[in-house]
Amino acid sequence: MRKAVILSLCVLIAPAASAQSFGDFLRGVLGNETEEETTSQTSNFNISASDADAGLRQALTIGAQAVGQQLSQYNGYFGDGDIRIPLPGRLGELQSQLSRLGLSGPLDDLQERMNHAAEDAAPYAADLVVDAVSSITMGDALEILNGGDTAATNYLRGRTEADLVVLVEPYMRSALEDSGALTMVDSVAGRYGLQSLSGDLRDQLIDHAVERGLDGLFFYLAKEEQEIRSNPVKRSTDLLRRVFGG
Repeated sequence: MRKAVILSLCVLIAPAASAQSFGDFLRGVLGNETEEETTSQTSNFNISASDADAGLRQALTIGAQAVGQQLSQYNGYFGDGDIRIPLPGRLGELQSQLSRLGLSGPLDDLQERMNHAAEDAAPYAADLVVDAVSSITMGDALEILNGGDTAATNYLRGRTEADLVVLVEPYMRSALEDSGALTMVDSVAGRYGLQSLSGDLRDQLIDHAVERGLDGLFFYLAKEEQEIRSNPVKRSTDLLRRVFGG
């Protein structure tokens, strides 16, 4: 209450004081609290729009490259419980039912091959994300910079995911073919009386692998952004240190 009264009085006398002297007066009356709050709320607004734009692009590029390398390792998807890709639809239901009887081996194998295909496609997907970073506009840069700790990733995903699905699909299809997953779909369909659905199951598997593969990539890209924002050690360039501090 005391602070509210003092602030009201300050408003009345503000015209008689310069901006600098008024700021000094506030700090003298309210102490360090006002100074600290003001600094925390406006620190990033001292950065130029061009630096904010370039810094965000660099952070996302470095992050996407790191995530692409991480996910492309053997078991990058399959060995990670946070992003392991389950089988879609009817295949997943059948796998769950048969696992209770210890008979889900062929479907477990299919799931593993699908995840390894996602690992093979990860570097291509990461490169496409890096290309998509160009969609960030300078006008949005400062707002993103001062947003939440995954604001840049959320913005990028919202603006580019639909296009990325289309661009990633050929790489994922090729990886699924090379892994033997698509051939195994036909084998599984024959084994479990789903021959009439074989073509649909293939398309389902491809679409699902693309969607969940991108989920995994953005999941870790968000973590990379959080690290760059919060951990000075992750700010590996002068530009990142200038934009994010440290």
